[in-house]
Amino acid sequence: MAVSSGIALAVAGLYVPAVQAKPAPSARDVRESRREVDERAKDVGRTKALLAQANSGLERLAVAAAVAVERYNGEVVRLQQAGQAYADTQARLTQANGRLAAAQAEMATFAAEAYQADTGYNPWSAAVAGNGGPQGFMDRAGMMEMLARKRTGAVQKVEAARNVADVFRRQSQVALNEQNAATRRAQDARSIAVSAVERQRAAVGRIGAEKRRLEQRLGAAEQRAARLQRARAAALARAEARRVRLAYGGSGRSAIALARGTGRGSVVVRAALKWLGTPYSWGGGNSRGPSYGIAHGSNIFGFDCSGLALYAWSKAGVRLDHWTGTQWTSGPHVPLSNLRAGDLVFFANNTSNPDTIHHVGIYIGQGRMVEAPYTGARVRISTIHRHGLIGATRPAG
Repeated sequence: MAVSSGIALAVAGLYVPAVQAKPAPSARDVRESRREVDERAKDVGRTKALLAQANSGLERLAVAAAVAVERYNGEVVRLQQAGQAYADTQARLTQANGRLAAAQAEMATFAAEAYQADTGYNPWSAAVAGNGGPQGFMDRAGMMEMLARKRTGAVQKVEAARNVADVFRRQSQVALNEQNAATRRAQDARSIAVSAVERQRAAVGRIGAEKRRLEQRLGAAEQRAARLQRARAAALARAEARRVRLAYGGSGRSAIALARGTGRGSVVVRAALKWLGTPYSWGGGNSRGPSYGIAHGSNIFGFDCSGLALYAWSKAGVRLDHWTGTQWTSGPHVPLSNLRAGDLVFFANNTSNPDTIHHVGIYIGQGRMVEAPYTGARVRISTIHRHGLIGATRPAG
């Protein structure tokens, strides 16, 4: 996080002697003014170091929160997959139970026709005792053999149907157990993420208060600076303000110029740039645009990093999950030397392990990306050349 431009301008103004409209000061005045400037410059240097240290701590917390948020997003996707697997196995179990019931009904029908429960009917006795002589006996024996085969077939059909139903019943139980486990993991991941974001929010408050205190010290140092320095500081501030306006204003215009065209990547970039300045919202963003998030993002209408990516790519007709884990594998990985507008660039705690990815941005050209950075920030344009850059993906679809 950069020190505000107003502070940067004021800091710059303390280093260079001013142009004085009044008569030239005496040698003693010059020596005193230089001594005063040196002292104030030391104060400014110490203040800038403290600000940088505070910002570094905040960035580390932002990464930790992003890791927790993306772990939760991943568990939500896995929970959806587990739920679908359970539904599929339940459907197969229902079909298997239907086949088992049909086989049992067929067996019951055969038993009712073949046996006389109340008379002790024995088919082989009937074959021997019947009428018709030897030929009648042979006919009855053939009938008894056919009935026996039919009974054996019915028994085997029931057993086969029961075995299939048992297999699907076990698979259904496994799928249900996985769904329950995925639910617990998602709940645990949500709790961890909520705690991480809460720590980040608390740190934002503490560091914000410290920054305000340091800024007040810097303001007091500016006010104490010698009158000889004021005119020069104002001139430098105006020049620096113009430079900052051109740099930041120009970056937006040039990024939009880079996105002109009819290619899919240009569509993605234009869609993302449309939301510059939109607040970061944990869990926010879908194919329709920004949305209210979850937990601490529930009252913030905006995007998180993977939400902005899925929205922008949906405008090019490509569906992405709301998770950096599957966005990383949504297409071929692209060498960083061959990036195109719209490619997704990813950041990880360990650049040798994609499982540690915690952030994604959308490449817009000239080494820059548009991103939804972290809680408390807004969608912005920034460089891709920073710690944790692991690689890029060009989504396919």
